[in-house]
Amino acid sequence: MPKMGESIMEATVLKWLKNVGDKVESDEYLLEVATDKIDTEVPSSHTGILTEILVQEGEVAEIGKPVCIIQTDGEESSDLPKPNQVSEKLTQKIEEIKVLTGINIDPIPPVISSNSEGSRFYSPLVLSICKEENISNAELESIKGSGADGRVTKNDIFSFLENRSNITPQVVKPEIKAKPVIISGNDEIIQMDRMRRMIADRMVESVRVAPHVTSFVETDMTNAAIWRNNIKDSFKKQYGENITYTPILVEAIAKAIKDFPQINASVDGDKIIVKANINIGMAVALPSGNLIVPVVHNADQYDLVGLTKKINDLTKRARENKLKPEDLEGGTYSFSNIGTFGNIMGTPIIMQPQVAILAFGAIQKKPAVIETPQGDLLGIRQKMFISHSYDHRVVDGSLGGQFVKRVSDYLEGFALDRVL
Repeated sequence: MPKMGESIMEATVLKWLKNVGDKVESDEYLLEVATDKIDTEVPSSHTGILTEILVQEGEVAEIGKPVCIIQTDGEESSDLPKPNQVSEKLTQKIEEIKVLTGINIDPIPPVISSNSEGSRFYSPLVLSICKEENISNAELESIKGSGADGRVTKNDIFSFLENRSNITPQVVKPEIKAKPVIISGNDEIIQMDRMRRMIADRMVESVRVAPHVTSFVETDMTNAAIWRNNIKDSFKKQYGENITYTPILVEAIAKAIKDFPQINASVDGDKIIVKANINIGMAVALPSGNLIVPVVHNADQYDLVGLTKKINDLTKRARENKLKPEDLEGGTYSFSNIGTFGNIMGTPIIMQPQVAILAFGAIQKKPAVIETPQGDLLGIRQKMFISHSYDHRVVDGSLGGQFVKRVSDYLEGFALDRVL
């Protein structure tokens, strides 16, 4: 299993694209996998015959570990290890470790623990650690998993063990569950796909972890709208790209982050980690109705032309399901352009472990008071609401309010005579 991006240590096999006995070419797609960030196809590293599949569909593969055996040219099938030989060698190795350490590490087959909410997978390694540390089934069920699809990893177990010794036993309150839904004969039942379940889990977790507060400002987008309308045709002719409002918005966010770097942060226990890089995530609506958040890394280092090209590329590949894992990693601040749906304002939910998120509403023509040295005038201006949700544990109203106002100031101060 090849490296899938920073911090990704495992992937779930969704589908094998080849069967045992099939001819496989080097770099030909061999299987489809899913991580906690993206679904993607994995190419073969060799040319040959697929002789054995080691990780079945629905099982979890570790990065850097074999997922199948391919017989390459010049190899005899008799030279390949047979499953029973692999099992014998594994048994011998386990016995050696037992003798050296005195620890019982008999392999435990993977099991599915079922409950009223569905099924949860635990790897043999996790179950082995639980057995050695006397972790009960109830405790195991209570551990929040950080792996793919919320799966519990060994690091989650170690974190639990570190905290368990410092926690005074207390009465566990029963989990609050949603009321049962009454279904009539004419109702349509739609099963959530994997991505929708992942989005749902992350949104619930974000609201649970971070106390959300939202501030609003109304921004005058008239200058930016006039400028874009004046140059969009020449821009397309010169650069071959359509310029939308999105790069203008991203540029304003990046500038405001430089002014208020503490908004570009994450929370780690009782520590605030202020990020050095400005990596801005942008919510993109997919044809399926789901959302995905590709990241413009080092957004402050692009000019408006570079931002336009980068944003258009990420948006196009997101909607074609061609994003790479690294396109979704490392975000330090995010925004959603809900104005594309005709919405004027909203209260976005923070992308953990970030501490804030913006939502830009629809740009609308409105009557407005215009202040001039000669006096106030009434005119038609293009207005937009900006919503700023932030984690009130670490972002006070002062910082949250000043930041969104600074974004507004940069947009309102857009120069009509700007040259690219």
